[in-house]
Amino acid sequence: MESEINYDLARDIKKKISENIDLKKDLSDEEIEEIITRAVFEKSRETYISVAEKKLLIRYIFNAMRRLDIIQPLIDDKSVTEIMINGAEDIFIERNGRINKLEMVFENKGKLEDVIQSIVSKVNRTVNEASPIVDARLQDGSRVSVVLPPIALNGPILTIRKFPEKPMTMEQFIKYGSISEEAAKALELMVKAKYNIFICGGTGSGKTTFLNALSNFISEDERIVTIEDSAELQINNVKNIVKMETRNANTEGKGQITIRDLIRTSLRMRPDRIIVGEVRGGEALDMLQAMNTGHDGSLSTGHANSSKDMLSRLETMVLTASSFPLEAIRQQIASALDVMVHLGRLRDKSRRVLEISEVMGYEDGEVKLRPIFVFNEHGEINKEKVEGTLERTENLFMNDVKFKMSGISAKV
Repeated sequence: MESEINYDLARDIKKKISENIDLKKDLSDEEIEEIITRAVFEKSRETYISVAEKKLLIRYIFNAMRRLDIIQPLIDDKSVTEIMINGAEDIFIERNGRINKLEMVFENKGKLEDVIQSIVSKVNRTVNEASPIVDARLQDGSRVSVVLPPIALNGPILTIRKFPEKPMTMEQFIKYGSISEEAAKALELMVKAKYNIFICGGTGSGKTTFLNALSNFISEDERIVTIEDSAELQINNVKNIVKMETRNANTEGKGQITIRDLIRTSLRMRPDRIIVGEVRGGEALDMLQAMNTGHDGSLSTGHANSSKDMLSRLETMVLTASSFPLEAIRQQIASALDVMVHLGRLRDKSRRVLEISEVMGYEDGEVKLRPIFVFNEHGEINKEKVEGTLERTENLFMNDVKFKMSGISAKV
């Protein structure tokens, strides 16, 4: 719809507004909108502008002056799940799992840079040529990734991963066919019994969304500490919650607060559970040690193509942060983690739980996994829909100690 805007006309009106008012004054949104409306109607005396065009122009100019320019309507559009901007002239969106290029473009490279600075400054982040990479978030919790030149060769890169106003529930996952009812119930009982659960999957597989759904099974009388690069989790049922996010170093290279720092700090906060949004590096060691020192029921996510691959990645992460022998690392992983959940995005763009496995312990030099639920594909209903179900295996869930300790009589 934005492509219908007469950009030359909008540019002329914006220029006239800028010449006639002091934009540094503390004007309210209503006052700015009134000024824009008046300017559009004055312009319509010189050239014909339809009622629909007037509305578009007013909204477009207001967004350019007070919001996030041309991408504001995309942020407001609940059907858009991801916005990918590869320089001022290449804008892509994901809607219903499909990626499309839009015709709209930024007025120039400088306007895109202004939007980026507006986003990062609101969460006390800095991005410039000296520090060209930053993660941030919007006020609604949407995740933002920025890469500037000279690192980005085709102009400023802005990627926004949007999250729904209301976090998805496990009931919705069941409704959409992402998980079976039996598997969802098993995970609910595991969370309540304080099993340590690790969620893995590829980019865009829904790890954070699924972690959020699991988190809402936590009892409301517990104390939780959440640790993230950019705060995304929306845990609404727990009142006693501490939310922490990392901080980048300043222009002098000082003041950085890492996930490792936050995990260590959280141990002094008397948490019942620690939730780490995503582990990517040496913080894996601190997370595993926390799980092994009485913080049962902890949850986290990581990038990997399978549960087995995730175990290998965790080994590598811990190796980068310590000089422990590989055998000791594997033993620590085996004793810390209880359950691995692997998510995937199928060729029809649907997100599914592909496997839920029990971590059986360390044996014969490796960490053993025992699949409890496995996704079986039955074919395709048509070219655009994959048919399959998450099915219970014949393997019994062996580690029932935490169920007994929690007073939950469950057979998973």
